Amino acid sequence: MTGAVIEVEELRRDFVVRRSAGRLRRERHVVAAVDGVSFSVPGGQTVGYIGANGAGKSTTIKLLTGILVPTSGRVRVCGLDPVRQRRDLARRIGVVFGQRSALWWDLPLGDSFRILAAIHRLPAAAAHQRLEECVEILDMAAFLATPVRQLSLGQRMRGEVTAALLHSPELLVLDEPTIGLDVVTKQRLRSFLRTSQERYGTTVLLTTHDLPDIERLSDRILVLDRGRLVFDGDLAGLVARVGAERVLVVDLAQPGPALDDVPGTSLRSVEADGMRQQLAFRAQDTSAAAVVAAVTSRAELTDLTIREPHIEDVVQRLYVTSQRS
Repeated sequence: MTGAVIEVEELRRDFVVRRSAGRLRRERHVVAAVDGVSFSVPGGQTVGYIGANGAGKSTTIKLLTGILVPTSGRVRVCGLDPVRQRRDLARRIGVVFGQRSALWWDLPLGDSFRILAAIHRLPAAAAHQRLEECVEILDMAAFLATPVRQLSLGQRMRGEVTAALLHSPELLVLDEPTIGLDVVTKQRLRSFLRTSQERYGTTVLLTTHDLPDIERLSDRILVLDRGRLVFDGDLAGLVARVGAERVLVVDLAQPGPALDDVPGTSLRSVEADGMRQQLAFRAQDTSAAAVVAAVTSRAELTDLTIREPHIEDVVQRLYVTSQRS
């Protein structure tokens, strides 16, 4: 765990809920929102932390940032105890909550940035350089003088990310950062986050229901299900674990018979008298190159595409698998 920005060992957080047990009785139940989770995140890595609603993602973030106290287990962030050293930790991390704001609602956006620079005691030159960089990449110059309450959601989120990165944190925690944003703004934010991570080596922990964020940003994926960690690896490993299939779509030069006996594949569909066919295969059974070679040995191709499995489907299959086990 040497050099880890986040260290979590057997982390648990219980909540007490009271449920009806009759007309006049309510019973006390203990629910584990986070149940024995362990993982380590080295510096410079971007980690997607995903799961269904109620899986424990937001609770984990509150534990990492010192908002909640663990019931048991050990957690260190930037080498600090998030609860006992919360003030010191705040200087070394940046946090963006998609539905909460770190900006001053009635002040112009630029004034919020100046106040935050003063709070973090940033040298004027460093704050100016960092802000100029964010303003340019995120295209914010046109609305720096606009009060935050008058900004669109996309403009405000660009401001929130800038506010979280202004003091060059070691760790950036993003909780649903693209919720409700349009496609263009999402892409701009993703590009900016990737550029910032590559340029400054910022460690990023990302929770989101927008799974394309995970595909485009994450080096590693942690999947949480009912408070337990059920997967830790990259997207390719997740796809292989659940046996998700890729699909090769081939367009043939002439009508031909169904390609239903290509090794390692299953025939999905045949269209236009066999001139377009779809073959499904799994990475652990064969490779795309082998399938293409087998097809071209039988027929002349005019075009081909490979459709990757949708991450939504992959995660759903993982949930089903974990619930059966």
